[in-house]
Formats: sequence, C-alpha cells, structure tokens
Amino acid sequence: MHIARSLDESRDYVIQVSAAVSLEGVSVPEIEDWDDASRVVADVYFPHRLTDLGKVDRPELELVSADLGGVTIGRMSWGADVAIECDYPGAYEVNIPLSGRLESQGRSGTVVSEPGSATVFRADTPSLITRWDAECSVLGIKFDRDHLEREADRILGGPLRSRLELPDRLDLRGSAQEWHRLVASLSEQLAGPTRVLTNPLVSAQLGGAVTTAFVLAVAPADEMSPAPRPGMVRRVLNALQEDPGRVWTAADMAEIAGTSVRRLQEAFSEYVGSSPSACLRDIRLDRAHADLAAGGITVADVAFRWGFSHPGRFAAAFRKRYGVTPTEILRG
Repeated sequence: MHIARSLDESRDYVIQVSAAVSLEGVSVPEIEDWDDASRVVADVYFPHRLTDLGKVDRPELELVSADLGGVTIGRMSWGADVAIECDYPGAYEVNIPLSGRLESQGRSGTVVSEPGSATVFRADTPSLITRWDAECSVLGIKFDRDHLEREADRILGGPLRSRLELPDRLDLRGSAQEWHRLVASLSEQLAGPTRVLTNPLVSAQLGGAVTTAFVLAVAPADEMSPAPRPGMVRRVLNALQEDPGRVWTAADMAEIAGTSVRRLQEAFSEYVGSSPSACLRDIRLDRAHADLAAGGITVADVAFRWGFSHPGRFAAAFRKRYGVTPTEILRG
C-alpha cells in the first residue's frame, strides 16, 4: 500500500490501495489521524482523494461492512466535513444518507441526497463529493462492475447497456422502496455477530437479492421477455428439487426458465400462487425436517445448513409449515 500526502494547507491526502480488504462486520480500530481514516475506507471501498473541509486534527470515523460476494454493504461516517474525489474503479457505488446531507456533482449539476434518497456513482467515472457533512452517516452499497452488469443481463433478459440507465439520484420512496428496506435490514445485522453473513450459502443469496432488487428498481418495465408459461415454472421447480442446497438467486432461476425475473415471478404467481423464493424455502424446510428427524444435529446447525439467516425465523417458518417446532421433531 502506498500513501502519498500532499503539502498544501487543505489537509489533502491521496491514498492508493493495491488490494481491497473487507472488514466483515467488524468495527474499525481507533483512528489516529487522517491517513489512518483514508486507508481504512479505501481498503473497503475505493482509492480516493480526501479533503478535510473542517480543518480538524482527526476524524471520528465509524465503519462496519460485510462482503456478500460481488456486493459490499457497510455503514460509515467521518465525523467531520469532508470532500472526496474518486474514479470508482471497477465498481458502482450507491450512498444512502441515514442522517445529514451529501452533496456531489452529477452529469447535470449538483446532486443533493438526504435521508429518503441516494446518490449513485458509476463505475470507472471520475466523481466528486463536494461535501459529506459531519452529521452525515451513510449506508454504502458497492456493486462490483462485472457482477452487476452480468446479473442485470440475466435479471432483465437483455443487455445492460441498452436497457439499464442508472440515475444520479435515487428516490427511495418510489420504485426503490423495497430495495431500500432490504439493504437497511441487512445493515442492522452488521452491529451484531456476523456468522450468518459469512455463511457462503446465505451471503451469496443476500448479495443476489440486493442486486436483483436494485436492478428491478432502476430498470424500465419488462416488455421483451416471453409471456409467463407453465413450462417456465416446471423447469425451475425441477432444478430446485434436484439441488436445493445450491446458492440460488432470482437471476439463476430466471436463466433456467429462459425469461426475465419479472416474467418468472408472474409465472409462479399465476401457476403456483407463490413466489420462486417461497417455493425454494419450502423445499429447504422439507430437507431440514428430514435432517432433524434423522437426529444427531442441532436446530441451529440445520438452519445454518439450509441457508436460514435467523434461527428464530427458521423456527417460525418450520412451525407454520408443519405445525410443530424444530425441537419437537428433533426430540422425536
């Protein structure tokens, strides 16, 4: 890692990082100075040029994050007024203020985001945050470029560049509301134990869910994909039954069905009366029931094995489906 410090009076630091390091659900260590703060943030997100606008001796940086495979989610604040220049190499970034105000320069002028909205930064595009104020705490979602573009192709059933145009600012009270609720819920888990988030089955599915919900929030209406047909449903259900332990995403299922995620959801609603994810959950509950009946395992291990992110929610879903608790099945 190379750190170059400028000598002007604006407290301007340039950080160049050779490899990103994720701080999975772990609070950052005590920050001694601006060099430390910039290095930690660059490791998780991007190399950048940071300017201390408030001329304070040291920031009060707070940062927790988790890597979901192609998607990084984290919460951070500087505790000081700063400006940031960044090229966003190889990844897209969406910054959602949880408090305070974020001002940046977009393609059409100044972009201001406060709680209820988000600023979107494009991959490999020079961008400037002119003021990230001292009161601003941000929920930041980073999408690796290859991941987002590949998944968008599968989710929409067509090429990303011709069908997905990302805005400078995203209204989280409109079409992006569902996506916002999802990432906000995930960010709350960063404050506690992260065993669930580091389970590859769970983290990959969560990363896929975050990506799918984002693409559907910013994409135009689905017009080109085939109309819902029962064959779509049949192919997906067969695949889920054959391999329920696979890390399934909505895009995986849509690719098997030969359609977009929206069309697949419509097909399941019409012919099954349930969503693809609900069908996968029921199949996994059946497998979990079989594991518990065989014995020699704990309820928590069964939940973890089959990708349930919370033992309490697993128990509730299990009881709703079978009328008994997992513990009752385990005890025979």
